[in-house]
Amino acid sequence: MSILDVIKKEHREAMAMLDEALKFDPDDARLADLAKRIERALTTHVEIEERLFYGQIRKRAEEQEERVDLFEAYTEHEVAAHLIGLLKSRRKRDERFKAEIQVLGESIKHHVQEEESTIFALAKKLLTAAELDELGLKWQKARQQLPAEPPNSANARKKAA
Repeated sequence: MSILDVIKKEHREAMAMLDEALKFDPDDARLADLAKRIERALTTHVEIEERLFYGQIRKRAEEQEERVDLFEAYTEHEVAAHLIGLLKSRRKRDERFKAEIQVLGESIKHHVQEEESTIFALAKKLLTAAELDELGLKWQKARQQLPAEPPNSANARKKAA
């Protein structure tokens, strides 16, 4: 499977969680749990994406515009990392916390649109279909090497029920 398909799938999963977060009141415990899941999903996604995907594009991008587009994507990751850091904080889960999740969602949606148009087009230009498939396999292997979700996650609770 192409890395582009893998990334799109993860984008849809992350955006679904961010959309779900909008349904909860700021002090709802489910929002705090969902914020942990969002933080973990996005942190992992960005780490693997920069290492496997962006790294390959960066090696091959020769034109100034290509490098600018790629560095814009890196910068959007840095902005997201700052917002994700706010989710990790131990402060009160209030209206400000929910607003930060909303801003994170807006930032991620913008990034996804840009990445799936500009960066994906760049990847298709600079990498062969076989290379994209190989990167997809590497992504899946990297995912499998990650530790299982923490026992206090919603998924673990569902399995126990």
